[in-house]
Amino acid sequence: MPPKKTGNAMTQRKAEAERQAQQQRRRRVIWFSTVGVLLVLIIVVLSLDPKPKAKVASFDYENLPMLGQSDAPVKVVEFGDFKCPTCKMANETIKTQLVSDYIDQGKAVFYFMNLPFLGKDSMTAALAVQSVYHQNKDAYWPYFDAIFSKQGDERTEWATVDFLVGLAEELKLEVDYEQLRKDIENKTYQKEVDEQYAKGDALGVDSTPTFFINGQEFAGNVGSYDEFKKAIEEAIGE
Repeated sequence: MPPKKTGNAMTQRKAEAERQAQQQRRRRVIWFSTVGVLLVLIIVVLSLDPKPKAKVASFDYENLPMLGQSDAPVKVVEFGDFKCPTCKMANETIKTQLVSDYIDQGKAVFYFMNLPFLGKDSMTAALAVQSVYHQNKDAYWPYFDAIFSKQGDERTEWATVDFLVGLAEELKLEVDYEQLRKDIENKTYQKEVDEQYAKGDALGVDSTPTFFINGQEFAGNVGSYDEFKKAIEEAIGE
């Protein structure tokens, strides 16, 4: 029987023990390095603004129909279509309460931009309100409200030239009715309406009404004044 190689066996055991120790040291180094990287990432994330502000849209407020005081801290812009039933609802709820709660208090100011897309007479109505706006700014909002109040079925062509001129006469607006008719028929303010439409398109507005509050799109339910009021209060507090 050959002699036992006890010396070699001990050497092998020592080498194996050293190899295992080295592996454990490497694992500890890797673990601590990973934890260190994660801690750095956590610190970086926590240092960032948790609520980055959305890009703010800019508007040419000075050249838009305005309801309220121009220096009000909250500026509300609506993109709308006079044939849109939801716009009519918003005009009778959102805007009405906005006037009593904020506009009359000098806390908010309201602007309107045309986004006529529901029918041919959507454009006719837009041209009519622009004509009234340029003739007499004080007559604009009574006319604006009356068109929504008299709104017909969106599937029919009701906002005709005769209807729109007749409505101005019925309201006894202090404007030149013949000039109003000419402005509609000659599309005097077509460029302005097109520019407003293009602005909405550039902002990704794909439905009416769409509101912007201090340049940021209102993402809440346009049928809920409570949600709208909350957004206004947040804008006041900024």
